Amino acid sequence: MFNLRVPLAARDEVFLMNTLTDAQLVVSSDVAVLLDQIASGEWHPGNGVATETRDALDLLWENGFLVADKQSEQQALSDYLTGVKSDSTELSVTVLTTLQCNFACDYCYQGDHGDYNERADKMPLETAMRVGDWTERELDRVRPERFVLTFFGGEPLLNLPVMYLMAERAARACEARGIRLVTNIITNGLLLTPEVVDRMLPFGLNGIKVTLDGDRDAHNRMRPLRGGQGTFDRIIENVSRVAGKCRIAIGGNFDEGTIDSFPELLRFLKAQDFAEKLVKVNFKPIQRPESGTPKGIIPLTPIGAKENLRGTCMTSVGSGAGKACDSCGGLEDKWTFVREETKRHGFSTNDGVPRGMCHVHRQHAHTIGPDGSLYACPGFTGQLAMSTGHIDDRKESWRESALEKFARLHPWKECGDCAFIPTCAGGCVAASHSQLGDMNLPTCHKVHFESALVALAHEAASKDAAPQAA
Repeated sequence: MFNLRVPLAARDEVFLMNTLTDAQLVVSSDVAVLLDQIASGEWHPGNGVATETRDALDLLWENGFLVADKQSEQQALSDYLTGVKSDSTELSVTVLTTLQCNFACDYCYQGDHGDYNERADKMPLETAMRVGDWTERELDRVRPERFVLTFFGGEPLLNLPVMYLMAERAARACEARGIRLVTNIITNGLLLTPEVVDRMLPFGLNGIKVTLDGDRDAHNRMRPLRGGQGTFDRIIENVSRVAGKCRIAIGGNFDEGTIDSFPELLRFLKAQDFAEKLVKVNFKPIQRPESGTPKGIIPLTPIGAKENLRGTCMTSVGSGAGKACDSCGGLEDKWTFVREETKRHGFSTNDGVPRGMCHVHRQHAHTIGPDGSLYACPGFTGQLAMSTGHIDDRKESWRESALEKFARLHPWKECGDCAFIPTCAGGCVAASHSQLGDMNLPTCHKVHFESALVALAHEAASKDAAPQAA
């Protein structure tokens, strides 16, 4: 059920991938034929099996491409999903230090528009102390090997005292318990300075993700200050000043109006002194509320529809570990184009094939809003009806009801026999909730995944990265 294949005609070989075991093999075409014969029941060993065939069968079995029967495979999927959900090796917490933002992004109502920042929540130091108390209780309860702490917003650097306080407390708590601390920051980059990085480095700073939405002109149009002033040059200058101090990733968002600017952005980044220091460059599509959507494609939450946004910055929804999840829809061909352009310029990027369930499905992954409310992922922050708890451990029926809804999530059950279930799990739950009104309905991007799989196959073959079967 979870086998995927891409023919490599020029080599008379086939790239195989199993999404449940994450195994990848480049095999001769006759091995692929053998798989088909076994699946159809046409293969019979007869009086014996040749050594080469036996070796191929062993390799396929060991890597999950052959299973005893469908029932055992379904049980393996269930065990895998349960294991991911209950995994306690990592405790992941995303903290929104504030819902305020110093940008007036063209596609977001949240930022510095109107009186939003006068009303938007900003975490006080007292609440930050209580978050620290809650965190230590969770560390003692879960006993993880690793604690991943991500600062997000709004713009997290607008509340540096809270970020510093929480990071320092987390560092002390993890050191006392022998737990590895990994700290990430997702920022628009305007306030990013060497001083900020130096202050955070002793507190497990792993990496910083900065958003660029196209070349200078496109970015300045999409992500200006309230007065219309551009932000591109200042961000580039800030990145250049800190790139040697910590890991820097570049993210970004595109639509039909800005996609053509991304090759120029990539050329520009490649020419910078810090180009070789960028650990990842990854872009994803946004969709305007008024734009059409191809039939069969579920769009990203429209950025600009106030009923869909209650505070969280939507440039990286689902990014609990500093990576944007594949929750965007439409613009599938453009998505593939910009990914290939990124690789062509020599930057490391996501390969486009989903690699695992997002944090919304994990019991030990949490998002904390500025008021101390807990959420399953950043995409729900600010929607109190979707809060799954509170750092004060208060018992409120409506939060417990929301927690139960997330515990019962199963959008993949609507996906039939799709091979991507172990890695996609039905897509972005926040998008399903806001667009479809039902978190258990999947958002499907199989077309994009399949396109990415082809690129991955040819890359693996060209590098001879996969084991060879007889």
